[in-house]
Formats: sequence, C-alpha cells, structure tokens
Amino acid sequence: MLQPAAAAKQDPTAPQGAGVRRLRPLAAFSGSLGQRVYQTLRHSILSLDYRPGEILRKPEVCAALGVSRSPVADAVARLQAEGLVDVIPQAGTFVARFSMQEIREGAFLREAIEVAAIAHVAARITDDQLQLLRRNLTVQAALVADGDTPGFYAMDAAMHELLLSFTGFPKLAQVAETAWLHVNRARQLILPVPGRVAATLAEHQTILQALEARDPDAARMAVQAHLRQLITYLEPLERDRPELFSPDRGQA
Repeated sequence: MLQPAAAAKQDPTAPQGAGVRRLRPLAAFSGSLGQRVYQTLRHSILSLDYRPGEILRKPEVCAALGVSRSPVADAVARLQAEGLVDVIPQAGTFVARFSMQEIREGAFLREAIEVAAIAHVAARITDDQLQLLRRNLTVQAALVADGDTPGFYAMDAAMHELLLSFTGFPKLAQVAETAWLHVNRARQLILPVPGRVAATLAEHQTILQALEARDPDAARMAVQAHLRQLITYLEPLERDRPELFSPDRGQA
C-alpha cells in the first residue's frame, strides 16, 4: 500500500491539453437553465477539471455552454457563497484554493455524522439493505479492476448516501454533503494515487463486514478509520504543493 507521503508526488491538477472540454453539456443536468449552468460549473470545480487558483473566464464559459452572461453570473454568485470561487474586483473570478482549516473542519463534521449514523444503522440494518450494499461493493470491485477511478468515486459516494439513508433521517445526507463540500473536492487529489482506490475498497469491505455482524462498535471503528485516512494523505500536499492551498482562507 502506498505510504501517505507519496501522495504529494502526484499532480492531478496539472493543466489539461488544448481542446479538452472541461464543462459537461447542460443536457447532463436537470432543472432551469440557471440551475444547469450552476451544476456544470460546480461539477467541474469539484472534480478538479478547473484547478485551485485558476481563473474562471465568464466569456469562455458562456461560449462553451452557449448561454448569455446572466446565468453564468448567477452561478458564479452561488459558487462564491459556497466558497468554491473567489471574486476579486478588477482581477477576475478564481477557483478557490484549498484550505486545510476548512478541510479539517469538514472532515470533523462528516466523521461526527457518519460515525453516529453507522452505529444507529448497525443495530437495525435489514437483510435487504445489506444486499444493496453488497451490490454496490461488487460494482466498486469491478471498477477497481478496470482502473475506472471516476466510476469508483461515483459508487463510493453512492455507498455513503445509502448508509445515511438507512438511518431513516431524510435530511441527514444533505447536511453531510454540505459539511463535506470542501473535503469532497480535496479528496480528488488522492484518488489517482496508486493503491489508494484499492485501499478505499478494502476499507468499505471492512465497514460492510461490521454491518453484516450487526456490531455497532466495530462499525464505528471501521468508519472512523476510513474517514481519517483522507487527512493523512492530504497533509503532505499542503506542505509539498503550497500553490494549491491558501494560508489565509478559512483561518480564524
């Protein structure tokens, strides 16, 4: 298994080649025009198609999506409110750099939510719910074998959504997603690291085993260990790739 410090050697934020389309078509999303413009921009920022610190040129976005400036300006305002972009007068709009302060806070909140949720679920999980998790992990394993990191990432997110939904608390997933926003973007830095996706799958399998045993204590420990891996991998990046991080952002 790759040692955490080796994550710093990877460069998933390197500039993409000319002609690479970094915005998904608006048809890939639902809702009003403004909502779809916001979703495609947000997706590209969270997936690191737009790199931390990169300028976001509104005319280029308008041309790529075939829309006027108004929905793009509205989308940028929403992204600014979420802390995903910085709008600097007379300079432009820039994709926000990472802040370890925000990442640690988000990881703390997500751990608090998921550890409590998994203990609740472990004591009352049904056979049907376990089967849904097994199917999800079967697909995850196939994606690891195929080397499909984006596909694995999507199934990873789906698994965590399933676990939260099993609590029976419908607002929990939304709260967790909000808390996890900046962490979610930062974790894209480590998924391409050789060995990390396979290690993540093994952590997921440990969580499933604890749930199959209906053991709340083992489930709590498995989720906690899984979530804490992220910070272990990201901290070397703050030191070795300082251009991706803003020392002032999110500081008290």
